[in-house]
Amino acid sequence: MPVLSAIIITKNEAINIAECLDSVAFCDERIVVDSGSEDDTVKIAEGRNARVSFHAFEGFGGQFNHALSLAQGDWVLSVDADERISPALAAQIQQAVREGTFDGYEMPRSSSFCGRVMRHSGWYPDYVLRLWKRGRARWTDAPVHPSPVCDGPVARLSEPIIHFPVRKIDDALSRMDRYSTAAAEMLFAKGRRVWFVTGIVRGAYAFFRTYVLRAGFLDGREGFLLAVLNAEGVYYRYMKLWLMNRLRGR
Repeated sequence: MPVLSAIIITKNEAINIAECLDSVAFCDERIVVDSGSEDDTVKIAEGRNARVSFHAFEGFGGQFNHALSLAQGDWVLSVDADERISPALAAQIQQAVREGTFDGYEMPRSSSFCGRVMRHSGWYPDYVLRLWKRGRARWTDAPVHPSPVCDGPVARLSEPIIHFPVRKIDDALSRMDRYSTAAAEMLFAKGRRVWFVTGIVRGAYAFFRTYVLRAGFLDGREGFLLAVLNAEGVYYRYMKLWLMNRLRGR
């Protein structure tokens, strides 16, 4: 049986890391790369017999690739701390590794928002590449929302990853602030210029796309709330970029 390594990056994930690690207990190796947690993340991970390594945060892409460089297995499974691998998905992963027919595998992701599983709003099936032969894939270097790219044929598994990205509204607001700032910085570094109205127009379209085009209205009140938050995230991304251009002389 080929050796399977699970990689997870963390910072202040004490609420998630134990269940995440337990869900990948079927893996031969579990690696946690932490970027300076101030809670019990590291202690909990070590208590679950994971191999914990510290790496200063230099963007999500760089963090994922550092974790990838530590993996020693024939196959790599990348999991976020707020994700869980169900027994059914674990069985499919093990079968895929045994057969080795493809170089990488995507899997759907089932995400919940403030306690509700979202079936629309652009959140499902949300296929993500998370399993690949070591050496056949690498994460992009994007500081925000990087994605792994596989150099070889990719297939899809049917069982979903269980995802808990937003347990309460405070989590969404905090993430929106961090991600909009990082995205604005990335666009600024590329020399992107925007008008003041850009954030307003793009934010309004983000709401329309989530709530109408992606049928967020079928996700009930949580669908409306998610559409508003998506609009705010886009609005603040471009407003922060506009202010950067104004204050830094572009």
